[in-house]
Formats: sequence, structure tokens, C-alpha cells
Amino acid sequence: MKVLFHVDEADKWKMTLANVNNFLSEVIAAEITVLANGEAVKYYSQNNDISADLLERVDFVACQNSLNGFEIDQQELDERIRIVAAGVVEIAKKQEAGYSYIRP
Repeated sequence: MKVLFHVDEADKWKMTLANVNNFLSEVIAAEITVLANGEAVKYYSQNNDISADLLERVDFVACQNSLNGFEIDQQELDERIRIVAAGVVEIAKKQEAGYSYIRP
């Protein structure tokens, strides 16, 4: 099962991570991507509570356009966070590839 979690509001991170953990506890082999754009990309550059286990199991993605908009240098991010040019394009690509879309 392939799932894309989309977070674009900073206050939705706690719920998003809880949803991801709940999903993985039920579907262990799930392919999960968490895409952050808008103000939610700020979370990646802060001391966040994304566990090392989740960083290994989940494809965390940041929108470069949003990083630029908030003047966040990609060097501030964990090296396991993948950066894409445009988050909205990544969402469309994932949906074309058969990912279910969830926006907590």
C-alpha cells in the first residue's frame, strides 16, 4: 500500500506523525511519503520530534519553493529529508503513481 501524507500547516505536524505511526502499526510494509510545503516546511529546520526510526522508514519530502519562501537553507535539514522543486508537482506525481492521498 502506498500513501502520501500532505502537511502544509505547522500545527498539523503532531497529528500527521501520529497518523503515520498508526498507519505503520497496521500496515508494516506500507510505502509512505510525507510531503511538507507552505509553512509546514519550517518544522524540518527546527528541533522536531521525528524519530530516527521514522526517518528511516518514511520518505520525508520538503518543497524547495517553500524553503525558499521562508529563507530556509537545505543545509539546515536532516540529510534524510528529500527536497523536490515543487511540492504540488510531487503530489500530482504520487497520485499518478497510485498513492492514496491523506491530508490530516
